[in-house]
Amino acid sequence: MQPIQITKTTARRFVLGRQGLWPGRRWAGKGGVSKALHQIEAVQLDPLNVVARSHDIALCSRVLDYKPDYLDQLTYAERRFFDYGGSLYIYPMTELRYWRLHMQRRAQEGRWADFSRQQCGLLDEVRAELRKRGPLSNRDFSGRTRVNSYRGRKDTGLALFAMWLTGELMIHHRKGFERVYDFSSNIVPQEMDQVVNETEAESYFARKVLAFYGLVTERSWKNCFSGFVHRPVGRKEVQDQIEQYISNGVFAQVKIEGSKERWLVFADDLSLLAKLEADQVPDAWQPLQATTDDEVTFLAPLDIVSARGRSKWLFDFDYVWEVYKPVEQRRWGYYVLPILYGDRLVARLDPKLDRKTKILEIKGFWLEDEKLAKDEAFLSALANGLVRFVGFLGANSLDISTIRPSGFRTRIENSLRGTLKL
Repeated sequence: MQPIQITKTTARRFVLGRQGLWPGRRWAGKGGVSKALHQIEAVQLDPLNVVARSHDIALCSRVLDYKPDYLDQLTYAERRFFDYGGSLYIYPMTELRYWRLHMQRRAQEGRWADFSRQQCGLLDEVRAELRKRGPLSNRDFSGRTRVNSYRGRKDTGLALFAMWLTGELMIHHRKGFERVYDFSSNIVPQEMDQVVNETEAESYFARKVLAFYGLVTERSWKNCFSGFVHRPVGRKEVQDQIEQYISNGVFAQVKIEGSKERWLVFADDLSLLAKLEADQVPDAWQPLQATTDDEVTFLAPLDIVSARGRSKWLFDFDYVWEVYKPVEQRRWGYYVLPILYGDRLVARLDPKLDRKTKILEIKGFWLEDEKLAKDEAFLSALANGLVRFVGFLGANSLDISTIRPSGFRTRIENSLRGTLKL
C-alpha cells in the first residue's frame, strides 16, 4: 500500500486531536481525567511547582474543571493508574501486566540489577522495615551510608528506588510529591495482578508507541519501543516489525508535506486523516465548551505534542524548556509555557505564582508574530485563556505589568476588564 499524502496542517491537527487538545477540551471532571489518560496513553510527572506541576497543567489543558486531587484519587485511592519509570509517567493499571516484562528485565541486568545484587543485605533490611511498619518513604529510613546520587542521598533511598524500578515495590501514595512505597502485592488490584508472556508484551508496546505519538517516524518509533521493552532494538528488527504491522493492516504509511521521512499511523486512523484533509472535525473530537480559536490553551512544559523538539517539526515553533539551564543561557525564561491558539503555537509566557499573595505574575510574554498584538480575536482568546488559568491556579489577581509593548498590554487589560483583578 502506497503512503498517503497529507498536509502539515492535517498532521498538526491530527496529533493535537488525538491528544485531546484540539479543537477544544472534550472531557470534564474526574471521569474526564480517566478518559483523557486512557486516550493520551501516558502523562509525564514532574515535581517542580512554579505555578502548577507539569502533569497538572497537561491535564488542565485537556479536561474541564480539572483538579489535581482527581489524579491523586484515581491513582492512589482507586488504583486505576500507577506511576513508574526513570522518566516518570502515569499509566493505566490495566497495562501493568505488560510493564512486568520491562520490570523483570531491569531486575536481570543493568545498573539497578547490579546494585540489588551488591546490596542484597540492604534490600533485606528495607523489606523487613516495610513488613514491620507498612508503607514508608525515604524519610522514614535513617540509612546506613550517605551517597551522592541524583536518585537519593541515602543508600536506603537507592534501595527503595531499585526495588520500585524492578517491580517489587510500587507507590502507595505521595506526600506532596515524595514517594511513599509499599509492596506491589499490597497495592495492585487482584484482578490486575497478572503477567503476560514476552511476545504479548512486546506486541502491546509496539502498538502503544504509535498510540502515544499518534504520528511517528520510524526512528522515533524505534527509540520509544526500545525504552518500553527495555532492550536494544536493531534497525533490521525495526524494519521487519514495521513491515509486518503494515502488511497485517495495523500500521499505515503517511507522507507529510515538507518532510522526506516515512511516517507511521494506525490504519484505523486513516479515516480521521481523510476528514481532517477535508477540513472537517471528527465527531468524537467535538469540544464541550470553547474551541482553541475562542480560548487559548497553555501547554505544559513536558507535553508530548511540544516537548523534546517535537514543536519544531509540528508547529515550526522552537521550544526548549529552560528550567534546568543556567540563567545566562536562557533565551526566554525559567518556566515558559507555549500558547496554543487554533491549531498553532503562537506565543509563550513565563508565569510565576506567589502563593502568599495569590498573585499570578507574567514575568515574560513573547509573540511569534507581532501582528497578533492587534488581532482582536486573538486578544479575546488570550483573555479567556488567562481567566481559566488563573481560576485553575486559585489565584486572586493577575500581574501583567512586564508585558511589552505597553499598547499590547493595554489591549490585554481591556479584554480582561470585568473578569479578573489586575
